[in-house]
Amino acid sequence: MVTPIRLLIAASGTGGHLFPALAVAEQLRDYQIEWLGVPNRLETQLVPSQYPLNTVAVEGFQQKLGLKTFKIVTRLIGSIFEVRKLLKQGNFQGVFTTGGYISALAAIAARSLGIPVIFHESNVLPGKVTRTFSRFCTVVAIGFENAAKYLPNVKTIYTGTPVRSQFRCQQLPLDLPIPDNVPLIVIFGGSQGAVAVNKLVRQCVPVWCATGAWVVHLTGDKDPDAGNLIHSQYLIMPFYDNMAALLNRASLAISRAGAASLTELAVTGTPAILVPYPFAAENHQAYNAEVFKNAGAALVFNQVELTQPLLESQVMNLLNSPQQLQTMAEKSKAMAIVDSAERLAALVKEIIVKN
Repeated sequence: MVTPIRLLIAASGTGGHLFPALAVAEQLRDYQIEWLGVPNRLETQLVPSQYPLNTVAVEGFQQKLGLKTFKIVTRLIGSIFEVRKLLKQGNFQGVFTTGGYISALAAIAARSLGIPVIFHESNVLPGKVTRTFSRFCTVVAIGFENAAKYLPNVKTIYTGTPVRSQFRCQQLPLDLPIPDNVPLIVIFGGSQGAVAVNKLVRQCVPVWCATGAWVVHLTGDKDPDAGNLIHSQYLIMPFYDNMAALLNRASLAISRAGAASLTELAVTGTPAILVPYPFAAENHQAYNAEVFKNAGAALVFNQVELTQPLLESQVMNLLNSPQQLQTMAEKSKAMAIVDSAERLAALVKEIIVKN
C-alpha cells in the first residue's frame, strides 16, 4: 500500500487567503493534508470540518518599535520552532502557503528542514511577507502576471488565483426574489465589507431603482447604518453564500479590489466599478484594480474622489450602454484562469516529487 504524501497548508485570516488554499486542497484528494492557522481567525470556522487544524499564536508588526514589538518578535521566533516541530514529527513532505505572517513561519521552518515550500501570491504587488520570505520558498505561484517584476530574484510561475468550488459548478439557481430581465446591481466589499462605499450606495439606490434596476447590497457586518434604507427593489444582507449565482446574474458589480473578489468577477465575467480600499497594505488593491482598468474590464475610482453624483451617474451611464457592459464582461472573462486550482495542485505535486 502506497503511503499518501503529507502536506501542510499554511493559510490564515481572510477569505482571500483561505478560499484559494481550500480550492487547491480539494484538488489534492490523494494527499494527507493538515492545516496551519491562527486562533480566533476565519480558518477556525472553515477548516476543522475538512482538515486537522494546528494553530500558532502570531500577529503582524506595529509601525513603531516598542515593547509590544519585542514581544511579537519573541513570539514569532518561538512559533517558528513550534512549526518546525510539527513538520518534523508529522513527517510532512511539503508546505503550501498563501501569504500573511503564517507564511513566514511555515517558510522558515520548512527551509530549515529541507522541505519544499510552494507559495501563492494573489496580488499584483506582493506583500511584505512575500517579498521578504519568498527566498525561503521553492517557487512562488502568482495570481497576476505583473507580480513577477516585484519578485526579481525568485522563481515565479503564473497560475492565476483559485476560486471557491461553487464558481466551478454548473450555474446554481439564485434563490432571491429578483424578476427576470431587470438590471441587477450587486455591491460587495469582500470579507471585510466596505462601510464608506455602503454610505454612497444608499444615497444612489433610490435613483437606480426608479429606472427599474434592482440592487443587492452585501454590507458586511460592521456597518452601523445597514438597514436604514428600505425599498422593494433593494435587498440588503451582511453576506451571501451563493456568490457565483449572484455574480452570474449581475448586470454590474460595485466592489473593492481584493484579489479574491477580482478573480470571482473575472470567472463570472461581471463588469465592475472598482473602489480600491485606500488603507490596504501598501495600497495594493489599487495595483490590482489598475490591471482590470487597463484590460477594459472595469472602471476604477479612488474612494476620496468618489461622490454620490459621480457614482450615481456612472452606474446609470453603464446600465444605459448595454454594448459597453457586454464589452467589459468579455474583457473580464478573458482574464480568468478557470483551472487555477488544478494548475497549483499540479505544481505542488511536481515540486514535491522532485524533492
